[in-house]
Amino acid sequence: MTFPPPPFGSAGERRLQQRMGSADRAARFYDQQVRPCLTGEMREFIGRQSMVFLATADSHGECDASFRAGPPGFVHVLDAHTLAYPEFRGNGVFASAGNMTENPHLGMLFVDFTHHHVGLHVNGVARLYPDADLRSAQPGLPIDIAPGRPPEMWVHLTVEEAYIHCSKYIPHLVPGPRSSHPADRPKDADYFSGYRTAPAESGGHGGYVEAARVTEQG
Repeated sequence: MTFPPPPFGSAGERRLQQRMGSADRAARFYDQQVRPCLTGEMREFIGRQSMVFLATADSHGECDASFRAGPPGFVHVLDAHTLAYPEFRGNGVFASAGNMTENPHLGMLFVDFTHHHVGLHVNGVARLYPDADLRSAQPGLPIDIAPGRPPEMWVHLTVEEAYIHCSKYIPHLVPGPRSSHPADRPKDADYFSGYRTAPAESGGHGGYVEAARVTEQG
């Protein structure tokens, strides 16, 4: 069965809706919840958020999920159809941004875990801009988002659809002060690498010493 191009949703969505008997329910959702731009309420919601989850894929459709965080409003709404967020110096991999250079489609998920327990999906087409270039076009961009860390670039998103993520299964999280790393916590670079740490009998940074690492010599 083939379907005419819908205003929202993919052909795969429509086929599965037919198979699972949810087409009428999905049609109501598209009609009542999905918007081609950001409503005023959506814009205010984004301005309050301090984190966002990202979904990108390369030209072959290989997917990557990532996460960005900053002070409330670090994702800056330019208008009802566009938003932008800064990319700071990190590990140098550029997994998300690199995907965008091959496949500009970007999915963003904002989740309020603490107050209203609701989420917002924003999907659209992304373009990368150097900091100076986007600022010249958008002088209202926030300054000193992360003091002492100028953005390496900005991700500029042209919004194609935005819709709610319902609150039913969003957990409640209570904000708290960020504690220092526990003494037995590996460094970030070692956390999932398989390197082990062992308690130091005497001395050692934080009471622990790094296990020996085996490297191949050329």
